[in-house]
Amino acid sequence: MSGLEVSWLGAGIGAFGAVGLLLVVSRLRARRIRLDERVGPYLRVQDRTSALLRDVPVHTPFPTLERLVAPWVADVGRTLERLGSSRTELRRRLDRAGRAESVDQFRARQIVWGVLGLAGGVALALVLAATRGSSVVALVLLALMCGIGGVLACDQMLSRAISRREERIMAEFPTIAELLALSVAAGEGPVSALERVSTTAKGELSGELATMLASVRAGVPLTRALEGLADRTSLPSLARFAEGVSVAVERGTPLAEVLRAQAQDVRESGRRALMEAGGRKEVIMMVPVVFLILPVTVVFAVFPSIATLRIGF
Repeated sequence: MSGLEVSWLGAGIGAFGAVGLLLVVSRLRARRIRLDERVGPYLRVQDRTSALLRDVPVHTPFPTLERLVAPWVADVGRTLERLGSSRTELRRRLDRAGRAESVDQFRARQIVWGVLGLAGGVALALVLAATRGSSVVALVLLALMCGIGGVLACDQMLSRAISRREERIMAEFPTIAELLALSVAAGEGPVSALERVSTTAKGELSGELATMLASVRAGVPLTRALEGLADRTSLPSLARFAEGVSVAVERGTPLAEVLRAQAQDVRESGRRALMEAGGRKEVIMMVPVVFLILPVTVVFAVFPSIATLRIGF
């Protein structure tokens, strides 16, 4: 047996031993019972239905496989929760993105992305090992980095979805505020105006207004529902809108003028943001002008003279 085969065998044995040790440590840590787990059964209301007869909801076309994999997915989800954002923060981000999926479903999606990234990293590592003979440690690190990159890419996609949705909400806000001002000026109450606008307009902000009105119909006070709207979106303009409507409802101040002023402020802030984006893009646009267009222009201007000089000589 050659030295290379011995090193590969030793690296494989060490990797399997490390994985086994990590599995043992993780299972020992998972067996620790916390205080809330001990007290929880005595505080929550017990369901009279037997656990054997209770229907477990499934979300995939393969219910048996889902039930088998669900405990492992839950363990990995708790690990990701300790390493990343908490369940409360993740639930808040999902609400800001307008997604109806649960936290566990998003964690399962992160795990799938991580597994796909890990598989791609392993395939790339095998190709590099077969072609260039790279070191085992570097290839293992490459595979792990690809898996971590898949998890982070899923989280980054959620952040981009939040940004795009908030941009759409801010683009819709001036029009919604003007429609509310027209409805209030026509003699309708705040709740009636909100209901009319939410059923007439289509978009992200109208959907948030419909959710808020559903809470109001369920018995939640209008001011608290408006605070919930501001908390779900986490936008300063909508927070000012919710505060203005709450103050107008409680104190009887003119609501139409408040809404028109807020719509004008949002338009001005959007105009300032557009000017700032234009200023940044102006600098970026200089790159192709300086490095592409200008050299070509110089070449077209200088080449005929150089050709004439060569012909003269």
